Amino acid sequence: MWRPRERIRWQPDPGIWPGADEAAGAKLFQPIDIGPTQLEACTWVPAMVPWRATGDGEVTDNVLDWYGRFARGRPGAIVVEATGIRDVPSGPLLRIGDDRFIPGLKKLTETVRRESDGHTKLFIQLIDFLAVRRRPDPAKYFERFLKITERHRDALDAQEWTEDKVRSQMAGLPEDELADVLTPRELESLHQGYRERVTDTDLPQIAELPAALPGLFADAARRARDAGFDGVELHYAHAYTMASFLSALNTRGDGYGGSRENRARLPLEVYDAVRAAVGDDYVVGTRFLSEDCIDGGNTVEDAAYFGAAFAKAGFDVLSLSRGGKFEDAKRPAVGQAAYPYTGPSGYECMPQFISDARGPFGRNVEPVAAIRDAVRKAGCETPVVLTGGIHGFRQAEDILQADQADIIGFARQSLADPDWFRKVRGGHGDAVRVCEYTNYCEALDQKHVPVTCQLWDRKGLDEPGIAKTQDGKRRLTAPEWEPDKS
Repeated sequence: MWRPRERIRWQPDPGIWPGADEAAGAKLFQPIDIGPTQLEACTWVPAMVPWRATGDGEVTDNVLDWYGRFARGRPGAIVVEATGIRDVPSGPLLRIGDDRFIPGLKKLTETVRRESDGHTKLFIQLIDFLAVRRRPDPAKYFERFLKITERHRDALDAQEWTEDKVRSQMAGLPEDELADVLTPRELESLHQGYRERVTDTDLPQIAELPAALPGLFADAARRARDAGFDGVELHYAHAYTMASFLSALNTRGDGYGGSRENRARLPLEVYDAVRAAVGDDYVVGTRFLSEDCIDGGNTVEDAAYFGAAFAKAGFDVLSLSRGGKFEDAKRPAVGQAAYPYTGPSGYECMPQFISDARGPFGRNVEPVAAIRDAVRKAGCETPVVLTGGIHGFRQAEDILQADQADIIGFARQSLADPDWFRKVRGGHGDAVRVCEYTNYCEALDQKHVPVTCQLWDRKGLDEPGIAKTQDGKRRLTAPEWEPDKS
């Protein structure tokens, strides 16, 4: 992952923990209405991919254990990981692109309801993503994958050469000369791996996205309702299809790119289709970016426009992240795929304890406050979820008291300690396992292996009945906690 030039070592500082009486009166632990439903507290576990599904996208016992463990901490809401809306292979990520996934997902909703004793609402994040290929071996790229064009021949003064000779010549060029021969996209495919973009409208499957996606999202949302989820969160963030439609880099000329209004068109059409499929008495939210954090990408002003447009359209809740884009991702090793959290924008999404002068905590507060303000000025009371480096009670409560957000999301902190919510609410904050923001979990995610936290995954490995990774070296869920054992 990219690191800032400044190498300042920060320590998490959760501050003074509240007693049970203070916590009971805190805004953080008051109920809040989200459209047709109500959360018991303004606490939220955002979607995190744990890599525990089957290779076919089915729910496993480890998936049930993962979400059941968060549910026992009793946050106001949990959002299930990004779940694919297409019925296509996507590795050990949950899928919802066919009715056959409903029984497994129903087990998941029943598990969370049981383990939280009905105190936690469960939403599922619905995602679409375009094709991303692994970085090719350079020899194979020039030998097999690259389509030879007149541009290549002109650049090499090779009009009379055979195609094999052109390929061989390019394969032997120094890297600094390749930019004069290959197009920027060809050079990217060599260095990063091939990646589809929403602007590739010469490809039929890309041109047809505005016609295809509303129905795909709507069908997935209907399945989510049938499976018992309390609502859906439409994934309009980071490096994926819908965020790419929203991006200022979207130059499509078919009415779905260019101006802010055009870039918001498909996301709003998807919302309309989903709402028609699930009805007005079902939560439909979205996750989008407060800033793209890349050159030429969306700014806070763009996000404020989209936030107001989404609220006016009828979204029940708006959840804000930041960064995490392919455009500035680190070059992967040969045979690996680009990972959109390895560049500067990825750092903004998941900053770590070695940081710049701004530090890793609360980098999203001011942008989210500006977006919430735009939503309120548009006449909407839609709740806004703030995430990003929040780990202490006072930090979260001050944000809510200042009306900078309505709900606080705890991602890495809830992974470090799923019982944060129970502990703090019950006056046991001193027992909280505080996230150290080393991004140990993020490194596991990048490798597409089961995500755990280094603060607990080697503890109690001899505990009977616990699930472990295949090598037996890590436990898959955090140790249990009871107040009288703290």
